[in-house]
Amino acid sequence: MVGLGFLAVLPLAFVMVAGPQVITAMFLAMSEEWKKTSAAFVGGGALSVTSVYSVSYFAFRFVPQDAGHMSPTAGHWIDRGILFALLVVAVLVFRNRRRTEPPAWMGRLESASAKLSFRLGFLLLGFFPSDVVTSVTVGAHLARRSEPWALGLVFVAMTVVLLGLPALTVLGSGNRAAVVLPSVRSWMNEHSWIVSECAVALFIVLTAKDLVG
Repeated sequence: MVGLGFLAVLPLAFVMVAGPQVITAMFLAMSEEWKKTSAAFVGGGALSVTSVYSVSYFAFRFVPQDAGHMSPTAGHWIDRGILFALLVVAVLVFRNRRRTEPPAWMGRLESASAKLSFRLGFLLLGFFPSDVVTSVTVGAHLARRSEPWALGLVFVAMTVVLLGLPALTVLGSGNRAAVVLPSVRSWMNEHSWIVSECAVALFIVLTAKDLVG
């Protein structure tokens, strides 16, 4: 039975993409070979998120178990670590809340190759500080509750879907995407940090509740 604690990690998928990740996806969706570059970018991101999450999950699963479940003491320490990691994510999101125009290198993505796009997806989703901490937090959270590894793939899948939305927009609306995507990018620059902070705050509340419960 999947509990509320697991469902709470799903909004963190928005935190994973709300930044240069989705902005890059928007530029690639408007590129010359948008189908290839977007698919490569999403594929690189999917591989990266899955890798970081999996390493975190199995690392925490090595914590001593008692009858298949983590000991209360170890679990409480992991919950404390999760709370600290979430606070780090909240600070990072807040510090990056005011974004101006995208950096110049993003403008060159219109002629990016599939190889470069894959590499960007892998690096942005696997090495961006807030994304690393978020993926590690999800892995620790599920491992601490002895949930199966496969449940984390739902978080990965949601991240991938959000990352692929710009390409799906082009696929569904065609030329209208040239108007829609810049408007969405403008909204993301102004408001995405608020949604991210709300997702982090929800997870903080639920983790704190488990810690004191």
